[in-house]
Amino acid sequence: MIKVSESAKKKVSALMTEEGYDLSKDYVRVGVKSGGCSGLSYELRFDNQISDTDKVFEDNDVRILVDKKSFLYLVGTILEYSGGLNGKGFVFNNPNAQRTCGCGESFSL
Repeated sequence: MIKVSESAKKKVSALMTEEGYDLSKDYVRVGVKSGGCSGLSYELRFDNQISDTDKVFEDNDVRILVDKKSFLYLVGTILEYSGGLNGKGFVFNNPNAQRTCGCGESFSL
């Protein structure tokens, strides 16, 4: 399961509305792909289609899609949003990551 903090929910809601998506009907797709300075990087986008290989979760009124392969890397992750002086953006607090890069956008196991 993936959890969504209150700050991430607010930002997701605003961005979804801005891009023509509906928080109550559409999804946040979270995934992992090869790449980044630590070996694996996170993907985050909006979607309105569920595929046969997706796992579906809901936390804090945010509907989340994760493909089965990515789920193995993301189980237990908390999606947060940081708007501080050190940079703005979504932050993945992933208990499975043994090493992360300085920007937090990639990790390794």
